[in-house]
Amino acid sequence: MEGRGGYYDKTGVMRDMIQNHMFQLLTLVAMEPPISFQGEGVRNEKVKVLDAIRPFQPEDILRNAVRGQYGAGTIHNNPVPAYRSEPNVARDSKTETYAALKLFVDNWRWAGIPFYLRSGKRLTRRDTEIVIQFNRPPLMFFRQTGIEDIESNRLIIHVQPDEGIRIQMAAKLPGPTIQLKAVELQFSYKDFGQQMEATGYERLLYDCMTGDSTLFHREDMVEAAWRIVTPILDVWGSLPARDFPNYAAGTWGPSAADELLQRDGRRWILSE
Repeated sequence: MEGRGGYYDKTGVMRDMIQNHMFQLLTLVAMEPPISFQGEGVRNEKVKVLDAIRPFQPEDILRNAVRGQYGAGTIHNNPVPAYRSEPNVARDSKTETYAALKLFVDNWRWAGIPFYLRSGKRLTRRDTEIVIQFNRPPLMFFRQTGIEDIESNRLIIHVQPDEGIRIQMAAKLPGPTIQLKAVELQFSYKDFGQQMEATGYERLLYDCMTGDSTLFHREDMVEAAWRIVTPILDVWGSLPARDFPNYAAGTWGPSAADELLQRDGRRWILSE
């Protein structure tokens, strides 16, 4: 909590991270090309994505929204306390420190494609990534070669702490037989040499001084984001979690988050 227990215990990860930061990343992935790179052109497309997100019904929330709170654990071989033992946190706190969602953007491009979001405190490591998994081809050309299944190609965008892009795909090993091996094409901004690091807040302050509104929320974007998460918060508020804490500090979150994807035959992608 870094001394923010008093604030965080009244907020939780859904309000603190999902409805603003995570939704911003979602809109950047799913939006259509803007008519210009000016602030209003970009924000017009971003709000269209939020408006198209399928509303959560109570039964959807119980199935497609996961919450968690961390207990004591170990990070980098150092013991860390449970959330309820943090300063200024209630000893019986029901505040979530982890959330995972499955949602749909109901527009022409993304109809039927699930988007999975997750954010949490005290996880294995600090990492911000976007993973785009491509559809498999409708016809398997390698059925006569002994290859029954091929892993989907993926585009992985590293946002923090190391900015870069990776593409994962399968390549044929040299030789007369069909044998595939997972390979990566990788780019890192470190390849440009030593760069002066800046925090996200520094960038926003600079944009504010220069009048660039591209990365700032607009009123209709804020309203659309709260329209999505408010039903979830209402259900969670009326049905307090009974299993908190349900994941240990230093892990990747509660088992229910893994099950959220396993029901669809998928898994979270973890970069090394």
